[in-house]
Amino acid sequence: MSGEAKDSERTPGPSEWARSALAVLSGTRADDEPTPLYRYPLPGDSAVRLFVKDESRRPTGSVKYGLARGLLAEALRRGRIGENTRLVEATSGNLAVAEAYFARMLGLPFTAVVPRRTAAGKLARLEEQGGRWHPVEPPLAVYEKAAELADETGGYYIDHLNTLGGAVDHDESNLAAEILDDCRRIGDSEPAWIVTGVGTGATSRAIGRHLRAHGHATRLAVVDPENSAYFPGWAGDCADYATGMPSMIEGIGRPRIEPAFDAEVIDLVIPVKDASSVAAMRHLRDITGRSAGPSTGACLFGALHLVARMREEGRTGTVVVVQGDSGQPYTDTYYNDEWTDAKSWDLTKPLAALRHFNATGFWDLSPSA
Repeated sequence: MSGEAKDSERTPGPSEWARSALAVLSGTRADDEPTPLYRYPLPGDSAVRLFVKDESRRPTGSVKYGLARGLLAEALRRGRIGENTRLVEATSGNLAVAEAYFARMLGLPFTAVVPRRTAAGKLARLEEQGGRWHPVEPPLAVYEKAAELADETGGYYIDHLNTLGGAVDHDESNLAAEILDDCRRIGDSEPAWIVTGVGTGATSRAIGRHLRAHGHATRLAVVDPENSAYFPGWAGDCADYATGMPSMIEGIGRPRIEPAFDAEVIDLVIPVKDASSVAAMRHLRDITGRSAGPSTGACLFGALHLVARMREEGRTGTVVVVQGDSGQPYTDTYYNDEWTDAKSWDLTKPLAALRHFNATGFWDLSPSA
């Protein structure tokens, strides 16, 4: 008997309860409202326009909302989750919050295994969605402990880093399609660029595969912070590149290239210095009155670099930045001068460059400078 047949015998498919749970998740898609697309005020003429797609307006406050739903739906379809299954995940970020939200919707207990030093604000967001948390040390032990905890309790370890790719590929909802619809509504046939961050690789995978599958001319750029593996791996065509160092920009960057990342659908990877990411998130608030997280700061910095390049080359078009979450969770960290000073980030030069661009339209700082 083939290995494929044996695997299919081990996973008999969804039960009656699971089919009902899938219907509940499917119903939430019908309730999805398009998130706002707001214009960033660029200096000079409007030959190149910049917009921000505000995914912080999803029910759980981040772009991870749809990914979490897709993860649970895929596990239900595969018969991995039953009526009383405890769900376990190894992350403390926006994805865990969204998973807890959907777990509570289905009446399932959810536990996030988190590093012991996880900020109290993060843990509170989990608890607000009905989730529990289990601290471990050292931080990299979260993955092993999550698998162990799921095994001990008869639960299901979601293991997002290894399962998100499949969930994305089977999920009919797509951020790229929504962005394209937004652009048509404002009079653009389609944007020249979409700019997003890359952490697990799932968001860029979903956007990029949709653009390629439907033959759109829109190109996809992803930004990558310091210490992350994606830029050097992509530039060197090395799919298993690893740095072994953590990213300091929450929500993006990984010490290795994760399984969900699809380099073939990425047109450009832009490395952005950590100080530039933080400066740009603050600049966004100063210019628009809207706060966002540091991953959005990195995306904005990369997008402004693209805008400047388009203008220099005499091209026209629209650039869309994906805002991953709001700035509210980062009030005591990335928006706090004492906290950023302790990281030895000098925001002076990138802030000055951003303000100079806003006043004159002249861009004199490369993303990685």
